[in-house]
Amino acid sequence: MAEIQLTERTYAPHVVILVIIAGCLIGMLSFGLRTTFGLFLEPITTANNWSRETFALALAVQNLVIGIFAPLSGAITDRFGARRALGLGGLLYAAGIWGIPHSQGPVGLMIFAGILVGTGVSFTAFSVSLSTMVKFVSTEKRSMVLGLGTSVGSFGQVLFTPLGQAFIVNYGWQAALYILAVTALIIVPVALSIPRIDDSRAEANVRRQSLSEALSEASGHKGYILLISGFFVCGFHVAFISIHFPAYIHDIGLSAETGAYALSLVGLFNIIGSFLSGMAGQRWPKKRALSFIYFSRAVAITILILAPKTNTTIFVFSAVMGLLWLSTIPLTSGIVAQIFGLRYMATLYGIVQLSHQTGSFMGAWLGGRIFDTSGSYEMVWWIAVGLGVFAGLVHIPINEKPLSRLAADQTNS
Repeated sequence: MAEIQLTERTYAPHVVILVIIAGCLIGMLSFGLRTTFGLFLEPITTANNWSRETFALALAVQNLVIGIFAPLSGAITDRFGARRALGLGGLLYAAGIWGIPHSQGPVGLMIFAGILVGTGVSFTAFSVSLSTMVKFVSTEKRSMVLGLGTSVGSFGQVLFTPLGQAFIVNYGWQAALYILAVTALIIVPVALSIPRIDDSRAEANVRRQSLSEALSEASGHKGYILLISGFFVCGFHVAFISIHFPAYIHDIGLSAETGAYALSLVGLFNIIGSFLSGMAGQRWPKKRALSFIYFSRAVAITILILAPKTNTTIFVFSAVMGLLWLSTIPLTSGIVAQIFGLRYMATLYGIVQLSHQTGSFMGAWLGGRIFDTSGSYEMVWWIAVGLGVFAGLVHIPINEKPLSRLAADQTNS
């Protein structure tokens, strides 16, 4: 690899602010719209006389497609810039949501809600927007920006879950989906507002490295493999709760509004948790914070299983889980950037995201499968507890120090 000497690029404050606002807005729309899909489980399955597994499988495929395309969307972002990836994603996202009411049977639902929406989300996900934002800020501000982007992006859950429920109640589930589809189109003009940059010059004093070299380097790093394993658990938790929690709440005798408010509460406290996570990543080892988050999830879910099933229990659980919800993202993406640098961050984090979405597939599908066969979600909750303990343990031995080539590059600057 030929070594090149660069000075760290700086951008005018108004450019940095523009990129951060655009990245946060896209994250808010992309993530927020997804969090409403669980609200449609009961109305869509009831209207079409489908099992819960049918709906859950379509959303499980959606999560898997997000993961499969995450490395591709990351590679396109690293090669051609974020504008094209995000713009394309916005179009596909809107088309998929618009097509859900026109689904002809489970196969149609799989195509629109699963494949089209999944592809659109993959190209507008945090892996793309966050990797774009950090390239415009200095090294010491990375963790803070990652936390800010995740926390503001998660405001979409606070905003769209009660709105989605209100749309369903007042206009019907079909019209509600049309409204959400039009909203997804906002991503396109926002994406086009992001300035073009030369990503190959985004980091100071780097060695010119090919994508294949970067992938080979990452595949041989034990910490990267452990990070991939742990992020599977995050996906399982988030998908299962997002999709099945409203139905679970209704099953235990509480109202549909309680389910919507619970998801909104998760999003509200996630804003706090994600920002604090980003700040913590600047001060303490990120792997320790990740272990704490996963162990805490296991404890919170155990208490939910054993506690009386009241509105208070649900809302307290939602608040606690919100603090732990996407707080893994600033830390996980931060470790990737810290170890390997920024040049191929979108691609490398996209691979980690694939593991997350594989976990999401299992959480979404297994929730529906186990409920249809047993009539209860309890077994899935206990599986979630066990996975939380596993993820807490897996992050402990991660070595998150920058690779020697990055240290050498900094020494040569």
